[in-house]
Amino acid sequence: MAKDRTPAPTDNRSKPAATSSRADIDAFLAQVRGMSSTTAPGMRGRLIFALDATMSRQPMWDIACSLQADMFRETATIGGLDVQLVYYRGIAECRASRWVSDARQLAGLMEKIDVRGGHTQIGKVLAHARRENETQKVQALVFVGDAMEEPIDDLCAAAGGLGLLGVPAFVFQEGRDPIAEQAFREMARLSRGAYGRFDLSAAHELAELLRAAAAYAAGGMKALTDLKARHSAGAVKLLEQLR
Repeated sequence: MAKDRTPAPTDNRSKPAATSSRADIDAFLAQVRGMSSTTAPGMRGRLIFALDATMSRQPMWDIACSLQADMFRETATIGGLDVQLVYYRGIAECRASRWVSDARQLAGLMEKIDVRGGHTQIGKVLAHARRENETQKVQALVFVGDAMEEPIDDLCAAAGGLGLLGVPAFVFQEGRDPIAEQAFREMARLSRGAYGRFDLSAAHELAELLRAAAAYAAGGMKALTDLKARHSAGAVKLLEQLR
């Protein structure tokens, strides 16, 4: 897969819920509690940030563009984080950016992308994460989406493969589509990652999830614990559940 300043293909062949459950956010954070980082001392963490960019995602895509900087802010004092943006949209289009090391670079990449109609391509995202990990260790995959239109057994097999390689998938669902929820929960479980839910009316909940995943990728549980001293009262309250 080509890597340049323009997102490149990953494959050379080629109504939100009214409320968001606080329990879902808490459950995600509780899952992270038992995880340990695979980042070697002195090394920057590597996180793949994958997004559904089909037409239903337009409102949240705009919000995600504004939230992504939080991931970098949370990891600046831990040792840093390199992020690769992956997205799918349209007819069989799935692309990955170069690896970037600051929020401005990632924001610049996201601002160039517009959403387009199409079906989900989560399988391509999982396969891409595996290939990247073969090149250089990836500490975590973050996926944000609201639908699933692929064979669930195929996705679960791919997610399980990532789990065996030590690449947990943090799968964050917008809304309450039951088919997507079943698949996303299993993907997270089999990859030894975690599942979380949010909705468009409470974007701060997605921000909390992204910050937690980024901290894990950069520094594991120690980093998550250290966040308590640097956050607002609301974030501290959430992180207390990781003790």
